[in-house]
Amino acid sequence: MNTTDVENFPGFRDGIMGPELMDSMRGQAERFGAQLIPDDVTEVDLTGEVKVVRTVTEEHYARSVILAMGSGYRRLGLPREDSLSGRGVSWCATCDGLFFRDKPIVVVGGGDSAVEEATFLTRFGSSVTLLVRRDELRASKIMQDRAFADPKLEIAWNSAVVSINGEDSLTSLTLVDTRTAEKREIEAAGLFIAIGHDPRSALVAGQVELDEDGYVVVTPGTTATSISGVASVRRPGLDGWASLPRCAIGFPVMLDWAGAHVACVCPRP
Repeated sequence: MNTTDVENFPGFRDGIMGPELMDSMRGQAERFGAQLIPDDVTEVDLTGEVKVVRTVTEEHYARSVILAMGSGYRRLGLPREDSLSGRGVSWCATCDGLFFRDKPIVVVGGGDSAVEEATFLTRFGSSVTLLVRRDELRASKIMQDRAFADPKLEIAWNSAVVSINGEDSLTSLTLVDTRTAEKREIEAAGLFIAIGHDPRSALVAGQVELDEDGYVVVTPGTTATSISGVASVRRPGLDGWASLPRCAIGFPVMLDWAGAHVACVCPRP
C-alpha cells in the first residue's frame, strides 16, 4: 500500500501510515494461519468446479476463489508519459518524493489522493503546484482545509496538462486553461499523477461478468459473481463496502463457502 496518511480506517484516532496499516493486517492474517505467497498470477481458469490459479512458478487449485485484484494508477495518456516514468513522472509520492528535494513539483488531480500527495510532497519540494481541471476540489473537507492551510502548496485552478516536456528527465509541463484554451508552460522536475485508478480485471475478462468500467459485477448485497464459487470485493462506492470483512492483506471480502479451500487473488503488497 503506497498511501501515506490513512484518516478513515476505524480504530486509529490520529490516523495511521498506509505501509504500517498493511504490515499490521499481514501480521494478523499470518497469526491466524493465512499463507501469503509473493508471486504473480498469470492466468486463471474459473469455469470448472475446481478452479485453477496459475502463477509464474506453480499452479494452485481451489473450489472457491476470491478476487481482490485491486486497481492500477490511471494515466494521462500523453506522449513521453511512460518514457519519463522514473525520470520525473511518478504515481507514488511516498515512493519517489525524496528524489525531488528542493525542486519544483507538480501534482495532477482534485480528489483526496491528489491533495494527500500534494501536502505530503511539500516537505520535499521547493514548491508544489496542484493542477485542478475545475474551479473546485473534489476532496473531502478535511483534506481541502489541509491544502488551503499549507503555505508551500499552490493550487492552479482550471488547468490541465497537454504536454510533458524533457529528453532524459522531466523539465517542464505545458498546461491549458480549461475555460479559455490559453496555453502556458511551467517548470517541473517532478510530476505526480493522482487522477484515479482503473480496475485490474483483464485476468478474468471473458470468464466473470464485468461492468462497463471493467469492475467485476456482484449480486447486490453479496460478493457473489456470475460464476459459482467465485467471489469478488465490491466496487468502491457500492453500499456496504466499508462493512465487509477483509481478506488476508486487507481487501474487503465475504466468504460464503464455509470450510472450502479458498484462493484469494490479491495485488502484491
